Amino acid sequence: MTYEEFADSRLAALLRYAVMLTGDPHQAQDLVQDTMVRVQLNWRRVARADSPERYVRRMLTNQYVDWRRGSWMRRVLLRAEPDDALPAPADHAQHAVDRDQVWSWLARLPRRQRATLVLRYYEDLPDAEIADILGCAVGTVRSSISRALATLRAEYVEA
Repeated sequence: MTYEEFADSRLAALLRYAVMLTGDPHQAQDLVQDTMVRVQLNWRRVARADSPERYVRRMLTNQYVDWRRGSWMRRVLLRAEPDDALPAPADHAQHAVDRDQVWSWLARLPRRQRATLVLRYYEDLPDAEIADILGCAVGTVRSSISRALATLRAEYVEA
């Protein structure tokens, strides 16, 4: 598989994943672009990996965790793009408020905790694969998810 074939087949999925990590489509595009430049520069190593997609997802996740040391996150108001697959709620205004509130809560999580939640609940990956992507132990993944969910529960109760 060439770099071009990989990019053609996996770019949309990587962008969706990046949107879930960043909460902003424009920041996600920047993140994917930065990552794909690194992928192209290291394509021989990526192509030799057992799973090039997993290797690139790990690169993207690490890039997100380290990206500009968090300064860009403080400048972005996180909002999700509407999902046309979901039925329209009866109260559109309340739906928008709820969605923005969830993005706000997620934005306050440490990056690794947010990445573990996205990998678990959006990408539907098992603990072992998440640990491989994040470069940590399975127990660390489980505790990170537990802490993130506890934080989100506490935010929900306060709201």
